Amino acid sequence: MAPARPCGTTSKRSRSSGFGVLLIVDDFAQLGRADGPEIWLNCGWLNATRPARGSASARRLRSRPSSSDGYEDVNDAERLRHDPAMRWIVGGKAAQGCAASPSQMGRFETQWLAAPENLFAISDLSGQWIDLVHGRRPPRSIVLDMDSSVSPTRGEQEMSVWNGHYACTCYHPLFVFNQFGDLERCALRPGNVHSADGWDGVLKPVVARYQGKLSRIYFRADAAFAMPEVYEFLEAERIKYAIRLPANRVLQDRIGYLLKRPVGRPAHHVRRCHASFSYQAGSWSKPRRVIAKVEWHPEELYPRVGFIVTNMSRPAERVVAFYNKRGTCEQWIKEGKGAIKWTRLSCRTFAANAVRLQLHALAYNLGNFLRTLATPEPIKDWSLTSLKEKLIKIGAKVVSHGRYVAFQMAEVAIPRQMFQEILRLIAELRPQPPPALA
Repeated sequence: MAPARPCGTTSKRSRSSGFGVLLIVDDFAQLGRADGPEIWLNCGWLNATRPARGSASARRLRSRPSSSDGYEDVNDAERLRHDPAMRWIVGGKAAQGCAASPSQMGRFETQWLAAPENLFAISDLSGQWIDLVHGRRPPRSIVLDMDSSVSPTRGEQEMSVWNGHYACTCYHPLFVFNQFGDLERCALRPGNVHSADGWDGVLKPVVARYQGKLSRIYFRADAAFAMPEVYEFLEAERIKYAIRLPANRVLQDRIGYLLKRPVGRPAHHVRRCHASFSYQAGSWSKPRRVIAKVEWHPEELYPRVGFIVTNMSRPAERVVAFYNKRGTCEQWIKEGKGAIKWTRLSCRTFAANAVRLQLHALAYNLGNFLRTLATPEPIKDWSLTSLKEKLIKIGAKVVSHGRYVAFQMAEVAIPRQMFQEILRLIAELRPQPPPALA
C-alpha cells in the first residue's frame, strides 16, 4: 500500500465500506510506475504530487474507483466524499477533510469530460492501460471479439430511441474485447442504429495499436458484422477471422445432402457434421471459404444449421470450435451490466452518457486487471460481481496516528492468508530495477 502520511498527533477512527478499492489502485500503481513518476497525469491517476481536495485531478482520480466499488452514479458522491478509503485514494486535503461534492463531480463529467477532445482521449485510455498490462503479460497472439448490447433508458435522454429487436427505448453501445476479458474499446450509439453501425471507428484504432507488435491477430463476430467492407479490412490487415454468416437458399442448397434426416432410430446424443466450401455472394469481390455446421438434436424434427465465413485454413471442426468461444464476450458484457452497472446512463445529453460509458469501461478494466493479474488460484474464476461483493467492499476501520495509518479489515469472505497472497501478487507487478553495473 502507499506509505502513510503524518496525520497529526492524535488518534482518529473512521470506517469504510469499500476498503478493497485500494487494491485496485495499488494494482494499477505497480503497472504504471514503469513509465515514470507521473502516470496518467491527464486522468489524475497516481500523480507524484497528490491532488488537492475537489480539484479536477481529484475528481478524475475518484471516478473510476467509485464505479469499481459499485457506485454507478454521481449521486453517490455525497456519501463517497466522506468514505475514508476514497478520501485516502484522492489524497491531499481530502485525506483529512472530504472529497469532491456531487455538484463538482457532475460538472466535471457532464461539462469538462463531455468536450469532444476529452471524450476522444478517454476513449483511448483503455487501450493504453491494456498495453501496460501486456508489458507484464506479453501475449503471443490477440483475439478480438466485437459485439453490440443494449442499455435501456427510462427518461428523455438525448438520442434514446425505440429499438424493435430489444423492444425497448435504449442506447445501442458497441464493444470490442480481447481473449483476456479486457475491454479494448467501446462506443455509445443511438438506440435505432444497426448492430454493426460505426464498427470501423471502434475496431480500426484497436487494430492499429497491435499492428507491428504481434504476428497473429484474430477476429470473431456474429452475423451482424457479415459485411464485405469488414472482410476486406481484415484481409488487408492480414487478420484471421471467423464471422457468422446469415443463411440463404444458395448456402442451404450447397449442404442439401447434410439436411436429410439420418436413417434409423433417433440417437440419444447430438449428431454433428461439418462441411467446407467456397462461396461468393453477389456483393463480394471474390469467393471466400464458408464452414457449415449441422446438428441433429434428440427430439427435434429439423436440424440446427449455422454458417461461418472465414479466411482460416484450419479444419472445419476447429474453426467452429474457435468461433464458439465468442460466447465469452457476451458473458463479459453481462458482467459489465451486473457488476459495474454500465447500463446506468441517466444523463440528459448524449455526450454526457458517452462519458459515463467510458468511465464504466475503465472501471471494468481495473476490476478485470485485478482478477487476471493479482488473484490467487482459489478465486481465479470469480466473477466481477463476486470480487466486488467479497473483496472490494470489505469493511475496514481506518486508524490514523501521527506517524502511520493502520487499516483494520474485517476477515469475512477473504481470509488473512489469501489477502496476503493478493498483496504479494500485486507487489510482483512492480518492474524490476535494472542490474547494477560492476
